[in-house]
Amino acid sequence: MHEPTPEQYNPPLTWRSHAWRTTLALAVSAVLWPATAKLQWEQARPLFWVDLLVGVLCFVLVFFRRRWPLPVAAVTAVLGAVSVSSAGAGMLASVSFATRRHVAQIIAVGLLGLLGAVVYPMIGPSPDHDPWWITFAFGLAFTVAMLVWGMYLGSRRELLWTLRDRAERAEAEQELRVAQGRANERARIAREMHDVLAHRISLITMHAGALAYRTDLSADEMRGTAELIQTKSHEALADLRQVLGVLRSDGELPQDRPQPTFCDLRELVHEAEESGMHVQYVEEVRDAPAMPEQVGRTTYRIVQEGLTNARKHAPGVTVLVRVAGSAEEGVDISIRNPARTAGTNGSATPGAGLGLVGLNERAKLAGGRLDASRDGGTFELHGWLPWTP
Repeated sequence: MHEPTPEQYNPPLTWRSHAWRTTLALAVSAVLWPATAKLQWEQARPLFWVDLLVGVLCFVLVFFRRRWPLPVAAVTAVLGAVSVSSAGAGMLASVSFATRRHVAQIIAVGLLGLLGAVVYPMIGPSPDHDPWWITFAFGLAFTVAMLVWGMYLGSRRELLWTLRDRAERAEAEQELRVAQGRANERARIAREMHDVLAHRISLITMHAGALAYRTDLSADEMRGTAELIQTKSHEALADLRQVLGVLRSDGELPQDRPQPTFCDLRELVHEAEESGMHVQYVEEVRDAPAMPEQVGRTTYRIVQEGLTNARKHAPGVTVLVRVAGSAEEGVDISIRNPARTAGTNGSATPGAGLGLVGLNERAKLAGGRLDASRDGGTFELHGWLPWTP
């Protein structure tokens, strides 16, 4: 984590902050100056006015101590050599500067302030007639205490800022994680919704379209097609209930119906052939029963989406499905079919491309990849999955 700057951890000055700080500085000057001011008025009246004007100037300067911290602290420290009334303003500027905790600059400002405390008794009347070394020792102790107090305030402010910043960042990260979790869950539900419904609804659409366009069907054929549509509709509704159960569960798919795996691929192909599709299925997987469940389910969904796309966009063509692989090489899935041309009437079933998007996400989650390409007049959906996700 980066170190905060003094501008970050020092609290902003409000009018209340200015008021009590300025009042305290005036109180310090009011305690130190009166005895000296009396002597100045009696013995060196011009010095009285100089002291007063310099004091007023210093109190004006301290209002800019946050904008120009070092210049204001240095100037008020130097002017303390000719003005006792500026003592409060000088103390405020020095403490404020010390909160920045730049040690070398703080030492320089402290030496300037100490120099002013020692020089004034030499050039102006003083109510005290102590030896210079006593004045020096008192000034040194006061300066050190003042600067150490300022550094302590700076350290405390930085600590509070750091704790507050950590808490805010932790809260923001928590909100981000929650948002990501929700987005991932919505994407997962969308994938499941599309995977389990698109295949069956495309079958229903195809058979319903046959009823609308085929005028040569007998009564028995129409009845059989209607029964098939009814069966597929019931299956789609059952799948829909299963997916919607995710919204009422703890995030896991309900297990009242088993999830498809690699062993269900032949049944999927057989179902597609019964619906009128021409499918050539080639399976070259070594040790297929040992395939992990997640990899088998993803393989099933890729083949399912490939058959659904072929049924919607290129009905009547022959679809080549090849699944090969092993534990060492992973699983290679290829679904190829002639692409729809101007002379091919595709299904009216709408498609937004969400199936391929969801499958691509599913393949990436399993550590694999999925590509859809068109080579001449052939469309290919090609995927690869690692044996161990």
